Amino acid sequence: FRRRKGSRIITCIDLKSTMIILKCIIPIIFCYQQVDAFSVPRHISVLRKVETSVAPVVNKNYFPKVFSSLPIPALTETDTLTPENVAISPAAQWHQRRRKEMISKYSTEILSLEQQSHGLFVGLPLLCLSNLALLYLSIQCAVLSVPETLLLAFPASIFSLWQLQILHDALHSSLLPKPTLKDPSKVMRAIIKHRKKLQNTILFWGSLPSAFGYYLYLKYGHLTHHKSLGDPDNVSLAKVFNSPKKYFEDGDVLFTAHRMKLLGDIGPTFHVKWPKELQLKMSISRLGFSFWKEGSPLRNSLAFISSFMFERLMLIFNDFVVAVAGKNFFFPNKPKEFHDECAQYCKIAVLFRLALCVFAKSWKPLLFLYFAETLWSIPPHPACAMFITNHGSSQDEKDGCIPSSSTYTGRWYSLLTLGTNYHVEHHDFPTIPLHKLGKLRKIAPEFYRGGDKDNIFDIMKKTFSHPQFYACMNSNIDL
Repeated sequence: FRRRKGSRIITCIDLKSTMIILKCIIPIIFCYQQVDAFSVPRHISVLRKVETSVAPVVNKNYFPKVFSSLPIPALTETDTLTPENVAISPAAQWHQRRRKEMISKYSTEILSLEQQSHGLFVGLPLLCLSNLALLYLSIQCAVLSVPETLLLAFPASIFSLWQLQILHDALHSSLLPKPTLKDPSKVMRAIIKHRKKLQNTILFWGSLPSAFGYYLYLKYGHLTHHKSLGDPDNVSLAKVFNSPKKYFEDGDVLFTAHRMKLLGDIGPTFHVKWPKELQLKMSISRLGFSFWKEGSPLRNSLAFISSFMFERLMLIFNDFVVAVAGKNFFFPNKPKEFHDECAQYCKIAVLFRLALCVFAKSWKPLLFLYFAETLWSIPPHPACAMFITNHGSSQDEKDGCIPSSSTYTGRWYSLLTLGTNYHVEHHDFPTIPLHKLGKLRKIAPEFYRGGDKDNIFDIMKKTFSHPQFYACMNSNIDL
């Protein structure tokens, strides 16, 4: 009904009728619209506020239960950080379909795990522990020889892996408490209120100490990876390096290029004007991969180690160049905002590294950090097995080509890798903290492989013997 007040008309709506209508509309949106839950977080947030505001007025019999079961992903997810990347690759759609099937079957358990879990009391203390351990050990390396530094960095590299994965949780908004947390305390409410700012602060400063760091990859390349992995039309080295977009089309292609088959042209492309004008294309990763030979795991692993370690060494020097020049020349077409943020981080990171070396009166702290950030990614480190196999092109009679894989080697391996081995689970539900992904596998066991007896050395041997295409980019995925 309407009533006039001055020159304004105030429309009053029957709250009971409105809630009943919304109860019917929301399931239709999720069932029939070709989007997943991550594309409409703001709408659900608004509806939750409506639910809260009308709860004292509306009879509970009219109250739609659907609102309490709908997930609200953090607004720092791909909907806000990567507005340029809207299209979803076939591999991402494969995970999207699985997510919808699992929610339809185990909605109560899965949505509770997704909405209520966070890493504040697990991930944040471990991040502090890892960074302090890296800082202390790097200083102690000042009195060690180079071989001793290498031997120390091999087991200590797990701290660098933990640093990466906890920052990764912060990026996915699963480190801090979520707005969906039930009955939050006063402290929790304060954290939730300033959540986005805190996440960005943790992501920036939590990536130190480091030799080349994970911050720039995480901020500009990882969220797009969840939408574009294995996209045969949009994911190539040429597009990643030469794109004018602020965010990488898929940041993970920078790693997989060292060990997997890819479609598309190489990059970056440099425009040389002397002695004559020409375009020069180069790729350290693809040069290393060109030495691979089918069925030769030792040769291929050595080629991978060489190209990967050399490229990471170049990243250290590139940080110095970016800090001085104020521009990342490997990405010449990206907007000024990208280069300014790169320069800001590189200046602080370089100053931190120089201060560390001055304090230790040695260059070996930087050497230790370089080894710590690379050794967990290459054989024979146990963590290498899950890193090199997370997005292959395995064939299955039921599902066709499978673009992601997990490594199940028992509880201790999951603890060692901090849950990074649950990679299929992570892509199915990116906002569940890594240390909770094992529970997801128990909730929906029919969606994942059984057993915990994967042999990590057999995995490495097979991967380096027969390289696959990245995330089924050359195959048809059964959607």
